[in-house]
Formats: sequence, C-alpha cells, structure tokens
Amino acid sequence: MNIGELSRLTGLPVKTIRYYSDVGLVPEAERSRANYRRYDHTSLVRLEFVRTLRELGLDIATIRRVLDRGVDLASVAAAHAEAIGVQIRVLRLRRAALRAVARRDPSPEELERMTRIAQASADERQRVIDEFFDSIFTDMPPSPEAAEFSARMRSASPDLPDDPTDEQVDAWIELAEMLREPDFRARLREMSRRSFAPGEKPIAPTDTAEIDWFTTLIAEAMDRGTTPEAPSAAAVVSEVMSRWAAALGRTDDAGYRAETIEGLELAIDPRAERYWQLMAVINGWPPIPTTTHRWSWFLSALRAHR
Repeated sequence: MNIGELSRLTGLPVKTIRYYSDVGLVPEAERSRANYRRYDHTSLVRLEFVRTLRELGLDIATIRRVLDRGVDLASVAAAHAEAIGVQIRVLRLRRAALRAVARRDPSPEELERMTRIAQASADERQRVIDEFFDSIFTDMPPSPEAAEFSARMRSASPDLPDDPTDEQVDAWIELAEMLREPDFRARLREMSRRSFAPGEKPIAPTDTAEIDWFTTLIAEAMDRGTTPEAPSAAAVVSEVMSRWAAALGRTDDAGYRAETIEGLELAIDPRAERYWQLMAVINGWPPIPTTTHRWSWFLSALRAHR
C-alpha cells in the first residue's frame, strides 16, 4: 500500500507517517518505480505499535530502542497487546477517579488527592496502609496478644490486582480516603488500647459462632417489629447478657451491663464494618453483610433495660 492508504487505515496524518519512516521507526517495505514509499501489513502493525507507545508517553528514542531489538511480527503483536493492556488500566483508573469526583464534587485539593490515590502504584498503596496501621498500634500496650493482633491485621491488608475492576478501584479510593480520617484512627486506636490494656476484661465473646448467634437473635427481634424500648426487648437483652456473662466467666449484673454499654459505644462505628466490606471488594473476598444496625439496636435496648 502507499502512504495515503496507510494513513486512511490508521487515521494518522501522512506527515506523521513520513516522519516515522524518516527516523527509522516505520521503514517502508519497498520503493515503487517512481520512488514512492510502499508499505505492507508488517508496516501497518509496526505503525500501530509506535502510535500506542507514543500515546503512552514514550519518546522517539525509547521507541527506537524497543524496535531495534529486531523482533518478528509475532513478538511485535505480543508487545502491542501488552502496551494496550497498560493503557486500558490507566484509563480505567482515570475513569474511576472521575466517577468519584462526580459523586463528591471535591475541592481542588481533594481532587488532586483523589487522583493520586486512584493512580497510586502498589508500593504507594502499601505505604498508605502501613502508615494507617502504624498510627493505630503505636500506643498499644506491649503483649504477645497485641503483637499477634497487629500482625494479623497487617496481613489482611488490601491488595488491588494489576487489572482491577471499576468496583475495586472505587473501593480503593473510598478506603484510602477513610483511612485518612483522624477521628476514625483515634477511635480504632482507643479500641485497640482498651482491648489489650492490662487487666482489661472482654465484654463479649468474639468467636464466629457466638457472633452469628447474636446477629440472628437480634435480626429476629427486629423482624418482629420489636423496638429497643419495648418490654419484649428486655427478654432479648437478658438472653444475650446472661449468655455472654456465662461464656466469659462473669456475672450479669449492673456493673457488667454498664461496662458493656461503654464498650459498645466505642466499638459500634459504621466505618469499621465498611472497612472490611471495602477490603472484601478489593481482595475479591465474599461480600460481608451489614450488621452495624443490629448492634446499634441492641445497644439502645441495653440502655433501655440496664
């Protein structure tokens, strides 16, 4: 094909193609008898590859070094596919950032921060997570249990895949923004401090079976239309508190109930649950259901029937 046909196939100006030929990026396959440039299918693929690399920001010298390796058509096609994959990922991250901007209408400073978050590298994302955990566990009382808890939390950090979905990118932006909130950090820091303070007693069992039993019991009460202040809610409170006290070797008295109220007031925060829900999206875990409203109902009922 002549240079005009190549221009029509690629949408690139003749002037640009001629320049790429002159600098050796896309040499012609041959010359016609009239000394006009002629190109073949290999030239077309090579030109598309050069254009992709240029759109990704590579300079002419770098592209020439890539092409001077003397790879065949199959290798060029494979490299082209890889370059397009990178471009798709960049565009996906930009789209996610724009969607977040459209939802929140941020200030210029917030816009800059959100864009950096969306396009952060894996190392930059890890630094965000490490700094968050460092801020929480700095003042935690030293103990083997505290060290084990800190290590377990850090091991479950978000791991955005190399080719994330829109939902995963949106979740990462939301999570990174939430991890910056000073009051959220302060609440988690206080929760950790109290949990591992010397002589501190737990207020409720933490194993999965007990938590599932609790949320099912509260869900049934709420589904019946029972309000926290209703007399029938007192029976639910007594059932929960007596079971918790027995499991922990405690007595269901006024002191234990007051301690439980104080602990739940600190522990119940929708952001803590949202943290794990976002982690599930980012890491591809099964969805985590919302239960904060169940705990809030129980806290209100416990206050009403203490």
